[in-house]
Amino acid sequence: MTGRDEERTVVRTLVDTHGETYAEEAGIRLRDAPQPLYRLLVLAHLLSARIKGSIAVASARALHEAGLRDPRRMAGADWQERVDALGRGGYRRYDERTATQLGEAAELLTERWGGDLRRLREEADGDVGALRRLLREFPGIGPTGADIFLREAQRVWPETAPYLDAKALQGARRLDLPQDPERLAGLAGRTEPAVLAAALVRAATDKEVAGEVRSRAAS
Repeated sequence: MTGRDEERTVVRTLVDTHGETYAEEAGIRLRDAPQPLYRLLVLAHLLSARIKGSIAVASARALHEAGLRDPRRMAGADWQERVDALGRGGYRRYDERTATQLGEAAELLTERWGGDLRRLREEADGDVGALRRLLREFPGIGPTGADIFLREAQRVWPETAPYLDAKALQGARRLDLPQDPERLAGLAGRTEPAVLAAALVRAATDKEVAGEVRSRAAS
């Protein structure tokens, strides 16, 4: 095989084995609609902390199960209610600060964009840099959180694709793949960029994933 064929094999193996998006893992059926986009914003917030991804996902599910699935309900909930839901997901290290930030972010989303992240998208007017800056206005959403949101949102906001941030490219490096997002997207063929991004991030955050993919691709 040529080097490019080998790279395609690695990408295909990676996607086949670890191509579940984080939204899917959290039970979010992502659509360009207010509630799933809001749930994705909350998930991005939780994933951006220095905490296991599985705990962040479980905590996003716990918030949803507690009924805190839209900004109105999140802002209207008692602070302790948010803390308790995060605790049920195992998100205890940052639960109090995060509970406060989630309430403040929900209020901002409601007041400025009517609770609808599609209006934030309209304000950015196709500019990915502007989207990233606007997302960072939410309490608790820094550069990492904005990147996480956009990696997943590119599934329904195609103007952002291919969105492969530094963490995704770290996974590509670990697998000796190109560092150029367009080249990586080309190697992935018809694979959605959001799926590719999630798979690369899993390779970046778990050394065992990279080793497993290398072994399978070589066999």
